[in-house]
Amino acid sequence: MDKIESRGENRTVTRRRDWKVSEAAARVLALPRAEARAVDAVLNCWAGRFARRNFPLLIREITLSGNLQHAVHVFRWMKNQDNYCARNDIYGMMIRLYAKHNQVDQARGLFFEMQEWRCKPDADIYNSLIHAHSRAGQWRWAINIMEDMLRAAIPPTRTTYNNVINACGAAGNWKKALELCKKMTENGVGPDLVTHNIVLSALKNGAQYSKAISYFEIMKGANVTPDTFTLNIIIHCLVKIGQCGEAIELFNSMRERRTKCPPDVVTYTSIMHSYCIYGQVENCKAIFDLMVAEGVKPNIVAYNSLLGAYASRGMHRKALAIFNLIKKNGLRPDIVSYTSLLNAYGRSAQPEKAREVFNKMKKNSCKPNKVSYNALIDAYGSAGMLKEAVGLLHEMEKDGIQPDVVSISTLLAACGRCRQITRIETILEAARSRGIDLNTVAYNSGIKSYFSFGDYEKALELYTSMRESNVKPDAVTYNILISGSSKLGKYTESLRFFEDMVDSKVSSTKEGKLSEAESTFSSMKNSGCFPDVLTYTTLIQAYNAGGGWKRAWDLFKEMEVNGIPPDAIICSSLMEAFNKGGEPERVLQLMEFMKKKSIPLNQKSYFEIIASCTMIRDWKTASEMIEYLDSSLSSISVGTLNHVLNFLGKCGKTENMMKLFYKMVTSCSTVGLSTYAVVLRNLLVVGKWRKYIEVLQWMEDSGVHPTLYMFQNVLPYIWRENGMDFAATMQEKISSLRDKQTWPY
Repeated sequence: MDKIESRGENRTVTRRRDWKVSEAAARVLALPRAEARAVDAVLNCWAGRFARRNFPLLIREITLSGNLQHAVHVFRWMKNQDNYCARNDIYGMMIRLYAKHNQVDQARGLFFEMQEWRCKPDADIYNSLIHAHSRAGQWRWAINIMEDMLRAAIPPTRTTYNNVINACGAAGNWKKALELCKKMTENGVGPDLVTHNIVLSALKNGAQYSKAISYFEIMKGANVTPDTFTLNIIIHCLVKIGQCGEAIELFNSMRERRTKCPPDVVTYTSIMHSYCIYGQVENCKAIFDLMVAEGVKPNIVAYNSLLGAYASRGMHRKALAIFNLIKKNGLRPDIVSYTSLLNAYGRSAQPEKAREVFNKMKKNSCKPNKVSYNALIDAYGSAGMLKEAVGLLHEMEKDGIQPDVVSISTLLAACGRCRQITRIETILEAARSRGIDLNTVAYNSGIKSYFSFGDYEKALELYTSMRESNVKPDAVTYNILISGSSKLGKYTESLRFFEDMVDSKVSSTKEGKLSEAESTFSSMKNSGCFPDVLTYTTLIQAYNAGGGWKRAWDLFKEMEVNGIPPDAIICSSLMEAFNKGGEPERVLQLMEFMKKKSIPLNQKSYFEIIASCTMIRDWKTASEMIEYLDSSLSSISVGTLNHVLNFLGKCGKTENMMKLFYKMVTSCSTVGLSTYAVVLRNLLVVGKWRKYIEVLQWMEDSGVHPTLYMFQNVLPYIWRENGMDFAATMQEKISSLRDKQTWPY
């Protein structure tokens, strides 16, 4: 207000001074609470409300502040003004603000409303709305909006595609993400590094770790320079598939070229996690110290990784030290921090201390979750305190948390420790009544508990239930069954379980398991139960897996002495043991033995014989085997044939390799990219680039599309021989593939 006094008259004239748009916005934002009346009262006193051009400026000031409630009331006030006219930019700013606050339905409502007011959405508005659905994981809506965008003749930008692909990836729908990436390329919008990172994230979220690593290799082949985010994803995937050595190598390379891709806290945490998986706590701590030394500030996830590493080993003092360090450095321990510390006390047989941490968690307004309860149940169960463990089951249900299969398996294991067989039935019934399906770990806990009481029938009954429920037994299951049966003197049953394990292709390479198998085998013979050919085959396969060809050979001879005729399966298993043990000559001797006994060669025998021939460079016999393969080629798996091709190529027998390859092409209908890759790789090693190009042409003629790598790899050889015509053709192919087939959708 401006006050003006008139000299001629004894009166005061008050004139309103107009506010600037920024002042009007500031007055609205200064309101303590965003209420309709308060906002209306302020804006109705603003003279600038009569100028239509001020409306978009006002809404811009309000939306830039990020205050959604004030913006909603201002927008409502605007629409009630007589001089208001709907505008694209106003709707666009409001849609973006709703998207920022993850209020997707309201953003979508405004999108439809603006079209009713005949405002045509532009590419930015479409992208904002798609981005909102992307952040909310509503990938179907994101795709529908992009399709509306296409129908409106607005071409999607790279940002559009990235948002839609990100929506699919966040929801774990990696197949749809790859499909959209292909569509993106076909529509002439090439992917950038952001796109590739989104696709890698989609593959990671969908647990397609090997595919993510393959995609990364193709990125490198297309000269796409990765950033730290890219490499963090690859490190995560390598750790997930057990290639921790490769993950650490990649981490070290990031440290070496830190100006380009410096490792961040996510990188260090992933490496710490990899060491934690393998129980290497000291290395985990070393990486944590390295992170601090290199100036990377640890976050709560990094602290929790180290805390979890100590907890897994029951190192409660060091775990407590890290827990206190979290608070000392200004971070607030979260549910993972408390649960890890609780677990550390549980693993060190201190359930009372674990309970103290649990109570402290509740006191500090950190609500325990299912993992926390299970950790405390395990702490009580491991200490043999079954009553307290079962009590926790009821306590978690009172807190509105339903027990899961981990809770049940923990209680089942506790029954065995406390030697309370009646409790096992009660817990199994509790699982059934709550609709909890037992997994392999739960069945293992129950079976082991029954064996601890010497109740073979109940253990067998639970194992039968496991198979009927289509729950796949693992090595631990069979180890429990074999060991438990042997201790009860049931040697025949023990050996039958061992045979089941081999038939199920469950790994039995550990020395302890092999010793148990041998013990069972000996006990079986001592008890007058004589093994048959299947029993001998099973044990020979176990020796084969363990690299003991001598013991396998002794067992084979013992079988002959006992008058048990060998078959093709046991002979091929023995051949594999010979090759693994560096005794290829014995493979050929066994082949002659099979001929003499009229034992037919199976697929595995062919492969092992050819492999042994390549070791001792007996190319005549190898060629004969390939001739024998001719009649049964279509019945042999492509994987076996690819191995044979690779053996021949590695040993420099390119002619034999190509001879077998020709036969595969003419007799097999499943010659795919993997077979061509083996042949091409070995042709290039010996410099036969013309034959290489010929095979590439066969690929294209047969409908198998060569990858970009396959064309790029041959170029140096062509240039070396001055094959300029061939080089020009290859360059055309490479350019075409870069435009169309760079990425494996």
